[in-house]
Amino acid sequence: MDRDIDLFLDMMAAEKGAANHTLSAYRRDLEGLQKFLEKRASVMRGAGEEDLRAYLGELNKRALAASTVARNLSAIRRFFTFLQTDAIREDNPAENLARPQTQRPLPKILSIDETQRLIDAAYRLPETSAAEKLAKVRAVCLIEILYATGLRVSELMSLPRMACDSDMAALIVQGKGGRERLVPLSEPARQAVCAWTAMRDAQPKAANSSFMFPASGRLGHLTRQRLTQILHLLAARAGLEKHRISPHVLRHAFATHLVENGADLRAVQQMLGHADISTTQIYTHVMDERKRRLVEAGHPLAAQEKFTMRGGDG
Repeated sequence: MDRDIDLFLDMMAAEKGAANHTLSAYRRDLEGLQKFLEKRASVMRGAGEEDLRAYLGELNKRALAASTVARNLSAIRRFFTFLQTDAIREDNPAENLARPQTQRPLPKILSIDETQRLIDAAYRLPETSAAEKLAKVRAVCLIEILYATGLRVSELMSLPRMACDSDMAALIVQGKGGRERLVPLSEPARQAVCAWTAMRDAQPKAANSSFMFPASGRLGHLTRQRLTQILHLLAARAGLEKHRISPHVLRHAFATHLVENGADLRAVQQMLGHADISTTQIYTHVMDERKRRLVEAGHPLAAQEKFTMRGGDG
């Protein structure tokens, strides 16, 4: 059936103007389907809807990226539409295919103790020179804001200098879709912001910048790459594996620790800037999963497949 694939790709190139990398990806996807069908004693021309559903289910089990599964589905749909249009087969087994539902992976988070170690590492940074003092105060401010507010990295990096309200009790954040929200600051974060803005405003190069965290690069503010470098430095000093630490992990820690301590899910949604509360509900799943693991690790009978209750039905 390789000829059918070749004819399909020729059509995609000539009539749809598909790029070479798209054609290569479609070929790999269709050849993957072909090998799967061969194991089921079937062929592309004779594949049924159940065959195609089984293949998509197999892709789902491999935990592939959502974009990869979507591309496979697109290739399959286009290929069988082509076969039908060119009268190579009468029906189209892909016309009713829907993208398989994938379970959203739980976010990676830090424990409260690990988060505290990371924050403590910022406060223990050296300050033997003016440059080191500036870097330390900035690092403290960055990590205190991240953990106190759960800001997205893009929101933090582009935070305006005037984002704090008059009494420094909250940040005014412009999130996705231009939506503004007011995010309260913890007392340690408020103090860190006060210390940083005082030192920042005293720097001649920063005086005319509109950003909370100015930089000399093209963007005019600190980059996410530099922020990640700072967090990795703190991770090393805190004895944590740097691959576990990122701005988004701290956002997850902020939300998870709030939910674990009884915060209202709707309030957490507003602070995170989620448009839909279903996005925020992932943190209740995180909490449930952590509870399950605690039971499995600590309950004396958790590892047993079955056990007999003592004392009859009581």
